[in-house]
Formats: sequence, C-alpha cells, structure tokens
Amino acid sequence: MAQITAALVKELREKTGAGMMDCKKALTENDGDLDAAIDWLRTKGLSQAAKKASRVASEGLVGVKVDGLRAAVVEVNSETDFVARNEKFQDYVAKVAGVTLEAGADIEALKAAAYPDGGTVEAKLTDLIATIGENMALRRAAVLEVTDGVIAAYVHNQVAEGLGKIGVLVALESTGDKAKLAELGRQIAMHAAAARPEALDVADVSAESLDRERAVLIEQARESGKPESIIEKMVEGRIRKYYEQVCLLEQIFVIDGETKIRKVVENAKGTVGAPVTLKAFARFELGEGVEKKQEDFAAEVEKALGA
Repeated sequence: MAQITAALVKELREKTGAGMMDCKKALTENDGDLDAAIDWLRTKGLSQAAKKASRVASEGLVGVKVDGLRAAVVEVNSETDFVARNEKFQDYVAKVAGVTLEAGADIEALKAAAYPDGGTVEAKLTDLIATIGENMALRRAAVLEVTDGVIAAYVHNQVAEGLGKIGVLVALESTGDKAKLAELGRQIAMHAAAARPEALDVADVSAESLDRERAVLIEQARESGKPESIIEKMVEGRIRKYYEQVCLLEQIFVIDGETKIRKVVENAKGTVGAPVTLKAFARFELGEGVEKKQEDFAAEVEKALGA
C-alpha cells in the first residue's frame, strides 16, 4: 500500500478542486495513483451531479464576447446568486462565451465543443457541479455577425468584464465611421436592456405571440359591447401599439423619449457618414422564462426527516 502523503492530497485537491477527505479517499482507493484518483473523483462527481440535476437553476450569469465582426452571448444558470460570485464559475462562463464564437449557438454542439483547459464544455460544467455543489446548466447561446460594421455589447449589473445579469448585442452594418457606429450601437444596446424588445421588426414577431395577443385584445374589446365591425378596428389599432412595445425598431428610444429606433438608425447616416442598417440584436436576461421552484419550508423539512 502506497503512502498517502499530505503533499499528494494537496496536489490532487489543486487538480480537481475536490474536498480534502474526498481526495484522501480517492488516493487510498487507488493505491496512491494520482491519475486513477482523478478518474475516481470524476466518476464520483458525475454521480453527485446527477443527484443535483433535479434542482432548479435560475440564477447564474450572462456572458458576452465580441471579437471583431462576430460576437456571442451565453446564459449559464446556477441555483444561487452566490455561485455567480465564484471566480471559477465566472471564468467558465467567460470561456464558454469565447468557445461559442467558433462552435456556434446550437447548445448540443456547444456542449460537445473543446473547452480551453481540456475536455469538453459539458465535461467542465460537470466538474464544476461536483466541485461547487450546485446544479448548473448551459441554457442558451446566440451568435451575431456583420460583414462591414460593428457589433456593440452592453452588460447590465456587470460583476466582471463581460459578465452580468443582462447581456445585449446589437449588430450594425455600415461602411461609415466605426467609432461613431460603435457608440450608436452601445446606446441601442442599453435601450434594449431597458425596453425588453422581443423581435427586431414587425415581420419577426412570432405567429404564436401575435395570435395570443390578438385573442386577448378581442376578448377585451368584446367586453365593451361594441359591434364586431368596430371591434375589428379597435383590435387592429391595439395590435399596432403591441408592435411598438415588442419590436425594437418600433420602440421609442429611451434616451430621447420621442424618436423611434428605426428613425434613430436612419438619422445616424449624417453622423456616421454612410447608411446604417440595424441587422440583428440579441438580449439575454438571466433566468427569464425559467420557472423557479417554490417549496414549502416545513414540507421540505418533513420530507428530509422522512427520508
């Protein structure tokens, strides 16, 4: 039986981030073989991660990465906001945003992509789950690209460079002054963070969202008791208002409170020195759409006692 020294335990801890007792047990089980102990801990970590997977992850971080004419935004969730302040977690989100630039926005492809420190993006996340002790999930990603122009980024509630609670990317195509274009893009990105647009333009609003909104408006209009012919006109007027709420180009610019974004982009030609096109945007707000699990604390204690 090999001697399990404190130095060997320390080395294993540094390589895996696992607890001291787990490291000692791993080395004991594998006769002091460091590589075998690492594999043993990974296997144990996988088991622990599977148990944590049922816990709702709605906190975490949104990360953005801009590299020239291409940019990415990702959302990685954790169970608690405490983990978002963990440097290992922050480093992971930042590196995954970088990987996304090459791997693309498809989540399964992104999970299988090579992680900078070795292994895959998914394998590294599994290691973090085992080390930090919370369920985590790589939820979504988006990539924007321009052929000639800029991609501007804005991160709200930033906790580290490119990491925060809301991440916005705005892609502007133009042959004009890139510095002025970047400033315009940042202003529009800040607007999008506050105004929460769901689509770029009217044509981009999903049929499902439009049908749902129309059904609600029809019912509201019918409660007025007016004839169907009048109701139809009322609904169409309200649909136009709906577009002004959810379409970025139809929204009123929050910075001046009076000009539509469409007009802001059009007017930028004079400042930038060439026509400007708002090609696309991406806005990720941490945890949006995630149903947070609400549990009765007393019931949870009873459940634990019963177990």
